Amino acid sequence: MPRRHPDWIKVKAPGNPNYLRLKRLMREKNLHTVCEEARCPNIGECWGNKTATFLILGDTCTRGCRFCAIDKGKPLALDPEEPRNVALVIKDLDLDHIVVTSVNRDDLPDGGAAHFAETVFWIKQLNPGTRVELLVPDFAGNLQSLETVVNSGIEILNHNIETVPRLYGKVRPGHSYQGSLNLLRAAKKHRPEILTKSGFMLGVGETEHEVLATLQDLRDSHADIVTIGQYLQPSIRQLKVERYVTPAEFREFKAAAELLGFRHVESGPLVRSSYHAWSHVA
Repeated sequence: MPRRHPDWIKVKAPGNPNYLRLKRLMREKNLHTVCEEARCPNIGECWGNKTATFLILGDTCTRGCRFCAIDKGKPLALDPEEPRNVALVIKDLDLDHIVVTSVNRDDLPDGGAAHFAETVFWIKQLNPGTRVELLVPDFAGNLQSLETVVNSGIEILNHNIETVPRLYGKVRPGHSYQGSLNLLRAAKKHRPEILTKSGFMLGVGETEHEVLATLQDLRDSHADIVTIGQYLQPSIRQLKVERYVTPAEFREFKAAAELLGFRHVESGPLVRSSYHAWSHVA
């Protein structure tokens, strides 16, 4: 079984009224959240505050990242009602800031970019005051797909680097560290006013020097916001935790990132890409 967590990694079991209501709405609309699929430890807190990260394009990924609990395999056909259903749930909950992400869909010519754009369209139609953050895959380097989502009316474009370059083969096979940096750079070049965001996890074998170098690479690629969190093994099938990084170390990395000029830095053991996302652009 996964290792026992240290004392500083503690979360309350979910079960408050907002959590139960949001869960019911998700099932009624046949929607998925990365909060559930990735077994995020913050699900109780976020759902309790009526915040969720919607997972579109199905719940089956075409790649095999070794840290992720989302199912891998051959995905089902896209649900044409999904974009509008996401917007309807957001309207029902009256959310000010939402995050939409997806699995990788290498089986689709555009990687799912058009489906992302349609989801944003419906969100803005039904919720004109809602700020939209997209956490996108790399679209296999397809810049036309990237432009589709950047032009969809979003305020924040998020793409996670996930780990340091040396560990990509171990942690994130099938992806490119430089490709992810290029995506962030291209998004900012295409729409300079858009906020760009990225994040990565610690505890999979990286060194302090590699963490600092990755932060520098992200800043050089014009990322405005960065999130740094502890990797937690979702189940016995995923990578083991190499080390639990202390809260003091997370504070040191936060200070280093702020010196590099990031607009906002979220760094801590329980931080995930969408954790406190509404505050990242305050």
